[in-house]
Formats: sequence, structure tokens, C-alpha cells
Amino acid sequence: MTEQNEQQRRYKEFMDLLPLTLNLAGLPPSEPGKYYNQEQIETRLFAVRHAYKAARGLVRELVTKS
Repeated sequence: MTEQNEQQRRYKEFMDLLPLTLNLAGLPPSEPGKYYNQEQIETRLFAVRHAYKAARGLVRELVTKS
């Protein structure tokens, strides 16, 4: 598999998992016109990163058990 194909596969995997990831992160949407400061953004990024790892692990676990 070429590096470009691998990158496309990983991007597709990320996009496929994004709805589950955001639900697991449990972050409320921002209010219109409200901006987050750097610390708030980093906190939200932390939550999304960990939720993505959990979503990916869950899907892999379910796929391998099928």
C-alpha cells in the first residue's frame, strides 16, 4: 500500500468514526458568537483525542469478534 493510499485510508477511518467520537467526547456545541480561549480549546482537543482512541478501539474490538 502506498503512503498516499494509507493516508486516504486513515482519513476515511477518522471521518467514519467522527460522529461516534464526538458523542463519546460529550462536548456541548459552542454558543453563536462565543469564542474559546487557548486553554478551553486544549481541553476540548484532549477530550476529542481520547474519545477517538476509545471509538477506534471499540470498533476494532467489535470487528475482530465478529
